[in-house]
Amino acid sequence: MDSYHDHHQSQHQPGLVLPTQSVQNQIHELAKSLPLPRKQNTACDACRSRKVKCNKLPGQDKCQHCLSKNFPCTHYVQQATSEKKRGTTVSRRPRNLSSGPHTISSKFTSPERSLPYPLTPSLVTPVVAQLPLNVRFGFHPHITPTTPTKDVLLYLFAPPESTMDGLPFSPNRFKSPYDAWGELASKLEDETFRAEFALDLVEVYFQIVHTRLPLLNPAQFRNGLGLQPPGSRTEESPLHPALVATVLAWGSKFSEHELLVADRKRPSGQSFFAKTLIDRARDLAEALKVHRVPSTDHVVISLLIEPLQSQSPEDQNGYHGFWLTCATRHLLALGINHKSKLADIQDPENRGTIVFAWWMTCLCDAYASAYYRRKPILDDEDYDIDFYTAGPVSVEGADTQNPGPSPREQLEFLGYYQAAHSLARTARQISRHLWKPAVDSDGVPFETLLSFSNALNEWRNDYLSAVGVPANYSGTWDFVSAVSSCASDATYHVMWIILFNALDDYGVRELNGSPSPPPNSAQIEAVKRKVADEALHGALRIAGLAGVLTSNGYLRLDPAVMHVSCIQAGTFLARLGRPEVANCIAGLEQYSYSYEEAGDQAREMRKLYEAVSTGENELNHMDSVTPRVSGISQSGPQMDLQQQGQTQNESPTASSHNHGMMMQEDPPNHTNGNGYSQPSSYSIYGR
Repeated sequence: MDSYHDHHQSQHQPGLVLPTQSVQNQIHELAKSLPLPRKQNTACDACRSRKVKCNKLPGQDKCQHCLSKNFPCTHYVQQATSEKKRGTTVSRRPRNLSSGPHTISSKFTSPERSLPYPLTPSLVTPVVAQLPLNVRFGFHPHITPTTPTKDVLLYLFAPPESTMDGLPFSPNRFKSPYDAWGELASKLEDETFRAEFALDLVEVYFQIVHTRLPLLNPAQFRNGLGLQPPGSRTEESPLHPALVATVLAWGSKFSEHELLVADRKRPSGQSFFAKTLIDRARDLAEALKVHRVPSTDHVVISLLIEPLQSQSPEDQNGYHGFWLTCATRHLLALGINHKSKLADIQDPENRGTIVFAWWMTCLCDAYASAYYRRKPILDDEDYDIDFYTAGPVSVEGADTQNPGPSPREQLEFLGYYQAAHSLARTARQISRHLWKPAVDSDGVPFETLLSFSNALNEWRNDYLSAVGVPANYSGTWDFVSAVSSCASDATYHVMWIILFNALDDYGVRELNGSPSPPPNSAQIEAVKRKVADEALHGALRIAGLAGVLTSNGYLRLDPAVMHVSCIQAGTFLARLGRPEVANCIAGLEQYSYSYEEAGDQAREMRKLYEAVSTGENELNHMDSVTPRVSGISQSGPQMDLQQQGQTQNESPTASSHNHGMMMQEDPPNHTNGNGYSQPSSYSIYGR
């Protein structure tokens, strides 16, 4: 029967001879014994470099990783490999490129051995120029934690990506790949200029940012860079590349180097180069697993990266507390929250750094939870170490060339930290009791409201006169002392605004949905009115402080210590139609030179004020107890917003209950002999 069937089929299909059933079975058994064919690697260049799965959904041009990172989803490596297999690839360049001013070390070659193109940053072909930097420089494993700084600079200062449209006669085609960063950026091709420029950014960091975040030893950091002449430095192990990148990114925000000045010659007044350095610092930290491996270096890097990011909650690529959370978990993994663990750290320098990092993390976690309405990671029971346990400085054994903080400075530090910790504990309790679904649906319990009101009053009585801006100060202030006191003063007053906003959004539980007033309704209304008065007083106070700092130009040099205060106070004043909002708007506009989102926040604040001035009501549960400005009607406020801003600049503390102060017009050198100064970094994540 089988032979008849085979013969019948062959008659209908000339030339086709089918195997018999037994032969088919033999072929099937043989096929099962053969090894599986090698699966073709179709990953894009970015995923291939990061050693991650390339997940491209049907119908999309990019994979999920390139979409999230806004990378060009290219397949040059795959194309080059295919061409090589077909025997049509161009001749391969030698792996060890000849030495010269534009040569990259072989450690930066791509992980794919068959790349048919050179990897020199300023001599790349148009095809290579479109590759993401992490593909060109091969993060895994070619930039390691021990890579020398001069080689890390090749990545950080490489030309910007996707700056040309590829058309040979297009007006948007730049003569140099650096042209997107201004007319002087092409100097970054020179190795000597790169080193000098990096040193300039480092000095700016230590003058401005280090005074707020004293997490580094300036002398050790400068020596570890390895960029100074050999005779002027001691031999140190290379610095962590992500730490170098983060410090340079901070310096680029505030530097007045001619390259950055030229890059800021655009309508926004912002530097595209500074934005690029922030992105590359973050990408480098991710590639080197800073967020995954607990270590002291990774704690410091995480704490410095966090406030570099966009702090707008609506920005998908901005603030989500990611790096602050990483630092917190690293510290817990290292056991720094235990007193016994700290006693094992014998080196005073290391102990001082890690203790400051712990308290900075602890305080910022509490404040950020209140600012952004999320639960804090830490709780009061999560640590037992004494406050500021770095240890006293021995005056007898102090180095006269590099003196440590004096006992007076130590006591000053202690007072500031104790005040900050006390307020942080209150902020932590506010977050745990207010930002939960039960309060959202039912309202704030009156007992909770009364407890927080009393806690804030107690803090004011115990600490504000010591760490806040003094009344009728007759001396002169420098940059550090001015911003430090303004920050601690504003952080306290912001808490009243946060409490007001919670009451306005959720109401008081005892009043919500009650058919008849509760027996203590008069007491509830009195506490609500108290919160409204304190919030208004605090917002006016912050507006006055912002006016002083703005008129002195200090917010241009401030790493966003007062940012959240200007946002909270300005939004509150705008909702009430108060013209004093002009000071907060001016402060945010000054911040916008270094923080892009601040300009958008200033514009939104102005729109809100104008809408309320025309009669719109922005208040809910707190409407009946909130004082208004007389004259707010359909015709608008009594004073024009621009006029109010000029008035506030002439007399910046007039609306702040006459808390006046005098400051030097030009900020002096911001560090003492050893590079340490009075920190107030506990409000840095208030951005």
